[in-house]
Amino acid sequence: MRRPASAAIVAATLTLSGCVLRVAPPDVPAVLTNPTGRRHAELAEVVSRAMNGGPVTIADSALTSDDVLIVDRVVRRDARGVELNGRELGRPEHFRLVKSGSRCVLVHERTGRHWTLRSATCAPR
Repeated sequence: MRRPASAAIVAATLTLSGCVLRVAPPDVPAVLTNPTGRRHAELAEVVSRAMNGGPVTIADSALTSDDVLIVDRVVRRDARGVELNGRELGRPEHFRLVKSGSRCVLVHERTGRHWTLRSATCAPR
C-alpha cells in the first residue's frame, strides 16, 4: 500500500527537477578598456567617496593593465613642505576592478563595498 506522503514527495521532486536554478556568473578580475576623461573622472569620484570624500589623484592609466588600484593617503604639509603630523601611520587603500556580468564594479578591499562604474567598459584580465 502506498503512503500519501511518499507520493507527495515524489510529485514534489519531479516538479522541482524541472526548475532551473540560475546562478549569476562569478565576478572576474578585470581591466578598463577605452579609458576616457569622463571615465577617469567617474573612477576618481568613486574612489574619493570610498575614502570619505578626501581628494585623490589617480593616474590616467589606472586599472588599464592591472585589476588592482592602490591609493596612498595624502600627507598634509605646511607652507614650507614639512609634514604636519610627523610620522604617517595610515595605510594605503586597496581597490580591485571586477567584471560582474556585463558591469564593471570597483571593490574596496578594506570595507568590501562595491560600486558599479556606470560609464566604464572593462574586460576580464
